[in-house]
Amino acid sequence: MSTRRQFLTQSAIAGGALLCSRPRCLYAANRSPTLRFPSQPRERIAIASYPFRNFIVGEENKSPHPIELKDFAAHVVEKFNINKIEPWTGHFPSPDPKYLNDFRAALEQAKAAVINIAVDGEHSPYALDRSEREQAIAFSKRWIDAAAAIGAPSVRTNLPAAKDAKADLNRTIESLKRVVEYAEVKNVVVNLENDNPVSEDPFFLNQVIERVNSPWLHALPDFGNTLLSSADPERAYKGVDAMFGHAYCISHVKDGETDEKGKSVKVDLARTFGFAKAHGYKGYFSMEFDRPGDPYSGTKDLIEKTIRYLS
Repeated sequence: MSTRRQFLTQSAIAGGALLCSRPRCLYAANRSPTLRFPSQPRERIAIASYPFRNFIVGEENKSPHPIELKDFAAHVVEKFNINKIEPWTGHFPSPDPKYLNDFRAALEQAKAAVINIAVDGEHSPYALDRSEREQAIAFSKRWIDAAAAIGAPSVRTNLPAAKDAKADLNRTIESLKRVVEYAEVKNVVVNLENDNPVSEDPFFLNQVIERVNSPWLHALPDFGNTLLSSADPERAYKGVDAMFGHAYCISHVKDGETDEKGKSVKVDLARTFGFAKAHGYKGYFSMEFDRPGDPYSGTKDLIEKTIRYLS
C-alpha cells in the first residue's frame, strides 16, 4: 500500500544471534536455503503487524493504550493462538542492537518467531543516480542484518519508484544481485512483493527474479495488491499465479482490499489458494487484513478461511 512508503527507518542495524525458535534452516553445499515448513494449516499462518498500525506504537497509532512492537508476538499468541509474526519496518522504534536483543528475548518468552520482515524504504534500486541506488542497497542490507539478529529467515524488500527514471530491469537486477549476495552470506532469503503497479508489477518482478537467478531471491505473492491496482482482473490473477511459481517461504493473504480513494476489490480466495496448491507452495501465509473495519475480527476471519482452504 502507498501509505507504507511514508514511514522509513533510518539507522543501521547490527547483526546478532539467531533465535532458537526460528524455522530451522539447513544449507546445502551449493548454499541454497532449505527451510523446514510445518504442514499443519494453523502452523503455516503468521500475522502481519501492518494491519494493526493504529494499535502499535508509531506515527499512525491512535490507541490510548498502544502496543510495543516487541510485545506484538505475545499479543498475537493471546488473541489468535498464532505464534508467528511478520513485523513491518515502520513499527521498529529503534534499530540498535539493544532493542533487537530485547525484541529477540520477548519472542523467546512468547515462544514465537518472526518468519519475515516487511521492509519499506524510500530509495529506488533502479534510479539513474548511482548514489540513490547505493542508498537503496544499503537500506536492504541493514534490514537483512536485522533479520539475522532476530532470527527471521527472510525479508521482503521493496522497489520504490525512482524520481529520475522509469522502472528499469537492468539496473534493478544489478542492484538486487548485490543485495542477494549479501543476504546469502547472512543466510537470509530475499522476497519481492507485487505492490506498487510499476516496479512491483508481478510480471516485472518475475523477470527480475528469473534474471538474478539465485535461490536466495523469491516472490512474495500478495493476494490483493495487483487486483486493486489493475484495470484487468484476469491479468491480475495471472500475475499472482505466475508469482506463486517463484514463491518459496512467504505470501500475503487478503480477502479484499480498499485504497485511499475508497476503491475496493474482493479476492477470489478459492482461486488464489488454488494457485499456491498448483505450484506446490509449502511456505507461510501471512494474514494482512487491509479493508476498513476492525483488524482483529478481520484477521480472525482470514485465519478461519485460510485454515479451511489449507485443510
